[in-house]
Amino acid sequence: MRLYGLASLIWFAAGLSHLPPLMAQGSGFDTLVKQANEARESDRLDEAILLYRKALAERPAWAEGWWYVGTLLYDRDDYAGAASALRKAVELSPRSGNAVAMLGLSEAKLGRRGDALEHIEKGRALGAGGDESLRRVLLYTQGTLLLAAGEFSKAQEALDLLAHEGADQEELMDALGESVLGIRPEDLASADSARRELVRRAGRAEHVAASGDMHAALAEYGSLAAGAPKFHNVQFAYGRFLLANHLDEQAVEAFRREIANSPRHLLARLGIAGILLKTDPAAGLPYAEEAVRLGPELAEAHYLLAELLLETGAVERAIAELETAQRQDPTDPRVYFALGNAYARANRMEDAARARAHFAQLTKENPK
Repeated sequence: MRLYGLASLIWFAAGLSHLPPLMAQGSGFDTLVKQANEARESDRLDEAILLYRKALAERPAWAEGWWYVGTLLYDRDDYAGAASALRKAVELSPRSGNAVAMLGLSEAKLGRRGDALEHIEKGRALGAGGDESLRRVLLYTQGTLLLAAGEFSKAQEALDLLAHEGADQEELMDALGESVLGIRPEDLASADSARRELVRRAGRAEHVAASGDMHAALAEYGSLAAGAPKFHNVQFAYGRFLLANHLDEQAVEAFRREIANSPRHLLARLGIAGILLKTDPAAGLPYAEEAVRLGPELAEAHYLLAELLLETGAVERAIAELETAQRQDPTDPRVYFALGNAYARANRMEDAARARAHFAQLTKENPK
């Protein structure tokens, strides 16, 4: 099912902006290209595909031709053929964001989720999606692929962009609900009607929040939390919304309710610990320590525990936690910044200098 129709919109000129220009060719090739373009512009699509293939038989390095074949086949639901043609276009023009992204869309239709997500993200990074319809297809597909992979926060980011831009399809509401409640699409597919309606209610609440109406979103999320107080992750989703809008005390209470519902809820504990880091570090320590116990492989838990330990004067324990976080995620600049401060407080000045230099290098490589 298509959330948004592509049709001829995927043939817009921007899609070809990074493809190699058509060089002077022989008259037979020129004639085939002219006939193929005329057939495409007249919606004689089968004829256009045949003519483009004939032209490509003469000039297989013509990236633009592979783009046209790929997008035409995609629009005719021949996703295997589209993927094959678009892969050729990408090989010939790897900087063409739209070609890379369209390859990803084709792979998503074929169930090749890992490849699809990689190519859609790479295509967007290269500038794909200048056309509104294509951009929306990319964002929605990226969001659903992230949901299937269990990357719920990243999925929510992509889907929130769609909601902010005014998209309001039922499919989007469901996907938003899945993202805030941490539910994979295949799990929702087998759920009963009451569960599906609750997920859609959560999606509507997040849709209102993403649109920017915080007063209305507070009412929607509050109603959701009151109406389904025991449903897994409802209180956590409400707490995240409250935290994002600087209602910290209410967020802590929502996170505590989630922990009461789900005693092993790691992320709710991290939420509380992060809030208390600013106001009451000693009270935040038990939550961070329990988060580390529940998720010892999670660098974020060790980092947050270390920050709380530093605030409460336990410098050596903080260093041990930060070094664990560094091993688990050596690319997080926050860890090196904190290590620099912790080493300095322990009078390990050479270690502090190295950590600060690494922090500077990481922030230079990945400026925000």
